[in-house]
Amino acid sequence: MLLPIIAIIAGLALLIWSTDWFIDGAAAVSRYFGMSSLLIGMVVVGFGTSLPEMVVSVISAAEGNAGIALGNAYGSNITNIALILGLTALINPLTVNSKVLRKELPVLTGCTLLAAWQVWNGIISRLDAVVLLSVFALLVGWTIWQTIRNPSDELEAEMERELASNALPLRTAVIRLFVGLTLVVISSRILVWGAVELAHLFGVSDLLIGLTIVAIGTSLPELASSIIATRKGEYDIAVGNVIGSNLFNTLAVVGLAGVIQPISVDPSLFNRDILVMLSLTLSLFVLGFGWKGPGRINRIEGSFLLVCYFGYTYWLVRTAMM
Repeated sequence: MLLPIIAIIAGLALLIWSTDWFIDGAAAVSRYFGMSSLLIGMVVVGFGTSLPEMVVSVISAAEGNAGIALGNAYGSNITNIALILGLTALINPLTVNSKVLRKELPVLTGCTLLAAWQVWNGIISRLDAVVLLSVFALLVGWTIWQTIRNPSDELEAEMERELASNALPLRTAVIRLFVGLTLVVISSRILVWGAVELAHLFGVSDLLIGLTIVAIGTSLPELASSIIATRKGEYDIAVGNVIGSNLFNTLAVVGLAGVIQPISVDPSLFNRDILVMLSLTLSLFVLGFGWKGPGRINRIEGSFLLVCYFGYTYWLVRTAMM
């Protein structure tokens, strides 16, 4: 039992470090090639923080561990909203000024409803996966179009300050990009092996391990970047990390896993986890959209999100013990 635990801890530690290197390198390289700060924040950083979920789910699907693939993607979405935004709002109330982010909130809600509809029939087929990837491609195109139309968005200013404070020489940026990407793949493979072995040792499902240990671990980059952004007063970056990551997980991560191999869905995933994810997404839409002005998540609402997360985790553990 000791070896799988060591593999999980080592895999997570290396995954967090390598993801940070990849994001820094990718953002700096994109900057050198003339990409706007807003586009870097929405696409490059959003992709980078979700890279662990993507690699872990792809490896899991390829090896026939569908529970970890889906649990990782949907569990990360739950963790991002309830734990990460709850904790960051508790540290400092979050205000959503960015018009682009406020437009993405209803899109995220629609994509979550699409995920629920696909899971409802008990299987994610290759056709379902292609639909998810097609929606993701359209969404990336729409995001690029939005950044061209809104070059002075509040998120642009925040991202500009963040990039200026982390400037890297081009050679260093390229090295970080490729070393980070390579180590993300290696650490994800170590993490998946440890998670599968631990699930077998304790006699619990791959889905449960994916929803808890793996989902929390792969969400740590979002947690770190959101807390750092909040402490700097960059609230739109903190919220944007979560929105971008959840869109990426729902569409690209599950889509890639489903294209590799059609995924049979445990009924409990819809009856419990998808409904929790959908409820949290709807709550984020109500809180973050801002019907008469900027959206705002205060400390009371952040505390409520944290209570939801710990209540959901307790429900998972009780379910596993029954």
